[in-house]
Parts: sequence; structure tokens; C-alpha cells
Amino acid sequence: MNFALILLILVVLTGIAWVLDKLVFLPQRRRAADAAAAEFDRQQERVGERFADENAAQTRARLRDDKLRQPWWLEYTASFFPVILAVFVVRSFIIEPFKIPSGSMVPTLLVGDFILVNKYEYGLRLPIINTKMTQGRPLQRGDVVVFRYPKDESVDYIKRVIGLPGDTVAYEDKKLTINGKPVPETPLPDYFDDERIGYAKQFEEDLDGRKNAILNNPQVPPFVVGADDFPFRDNCNYNAQGVTCKVPPGNYFMMGDNRDNSADSRYWGFVPDQNIVGRAFFIWMNFSNLKRIGSFQ
Repeated sequence: MNFALILLILVVLTGIAWVLDKLVFLPQRRRAADAAAAEFDRQQERVGERFADENAAQTRARLRDDKLRQPWWLEYTASFFPVILAVFVVRSFIIEPFKIPSGSMVPTLLVGDFILVNKYEYGLRLPIINTKMTQGRPLQRGDVVVFRYPKDESVDYIKRVIGLPGDTVAYEDKKLTINGKPVPETPLPDYFDDERIGYAKQFEEDLDGRKNAILNNPQVPPFVVGADDFPFRDNCNYNAQGVTCKVPPGNYFMMGDNRDNSADSRYWGFVPDQNIVGRAFFIWMNFSNLKRIGSFQ
């Protein structure tokens, strides 16, 4: 059961308790409090001033407070409804936090980065069923996107958008080509990969004017090993140099920036539009390196 579904169930249960409290239980408690206060006043009148409670006002207020106090089961349901509802709305429609679990997006994103994902930029979607309510802007090449993994939609993946619907994407001999045009690469200083304890070749890639760093290991062969059987696999041609794919309508071709250490569309296929979660845009924490905090491309 995913977290969004758990939150929805909590919203429903606490919401029911909150409504019942406002419409049924709170009026009952108020009537009981008024009755207790009235009975206290009558007792004070019967005993007279000589034997009256010296702290009558405080005692009367305490009696009312005791009667107005929510029972424990309402304190743990109705009282939490506004907070749970706010978390549900923000997480479902505005911003959702994620943690980077693997090195597939190195050097852009490192293991241990906590990131924020914009949930409304590509259009608002109903939680759980992920159906679009508003159109939003279309995905663009170079966007870093979180999506539900097509082979197991309970798992979230993060990759970079490389191919849009209708694009022909080729990754052969470690070179990326889109619609017959090579994607420009500029060499950068070698990158030291802490995870693999070694240096990797680093380049600056230019996707439609949007620049980001990628890693490439010339010692790794260019061909794809172990590609799965996936929808529209006939749109892809695998050979000794790599792979060429025609992106079907309503789908996207995703790749990790750590090109030789990324399980992506080359291996498991295209990402349907309904699987898109949102655009990643900000690192809000990395406990091992606070300098990581900030936006990224």
C-alpha cells in the first residue's frame, strides 16, 4: 500500500470524525457543560453564601472544561484532520519530497540527496489514480522527472527526459542523437565517483539549450545487455553499437545522467504520460554534504 493511499484513508477517517464532532458530539458536550454549570449554580444557591465555594468561578469553569473536553478517540482523529488534510493537499497537488536512492543521476543528483518535486507544473492529477485534471505545460527535453516505474508502479524512479512523443532517439557508440541531430557534448574535468571509488569521463550535454553534466565510461561497451520485453519494443532496434528507438505517442524516453550505470528506457522501455509524477527542481537537504542544497538543471 503506497503512502498516498494511506494518507487518503487517513483523510477520510479523520474527516468523518471531524464532521461528526462538529455536528453531533460537540453540541452534546456543550449541552452537558451548560447542564453541569446550571446544576453547580443551583447548588451554590441552596447552600447560601456562608457555605458557598470560595472559588466558585474557577470550579464552574473547570466543570465546563471537563464536559467540553474531547474523548481520547476524537483527540486522535478529528483533532488531526486539518493537519492530515493540509499534508495530503500539499503532497498531492503542490510539492512532494523524495530521497535519491541510487547513483543513476550522478553527477546531477547524488545518493542521499533529498529533493522536492513540483506536482502541478505538468498539470494537476488526482492522487492514487493519477488522472489529469488540468493540462499544465508539456514535458521538455532535459527535464528531470519523477515517474512511476512502468514495470512496478509502486516504485518511483527519477531520470532525465531525452525523447518526446514522436522523437527518434539513438544512443550508439556512447553518443546521443535525437531526430538525426547529434546532441552537443563538451568535455569537462574527470569526475571522481565516490560510490565506485574511481574517475569517470564527464561531459556537458546540451539538450535544446539546456545544459547538464553526464558521466561516460569508455571502458564499458556501448551495446545494451539484458533489455526487457516492454510495450512498443518493436519501436527499438538493438545492435552492437547501442539502441535506436522511435518514441510512441503519449510516451517518453528517459535516461540517467550516469549513462553507464543507469537502468532506464534503454533497458525497460518507454514511460507513459499517466506515470508522470512531477518535475524535480530542488535539493533541500543532504546530511552528508550541506553544500548540495540548492536548485539543479
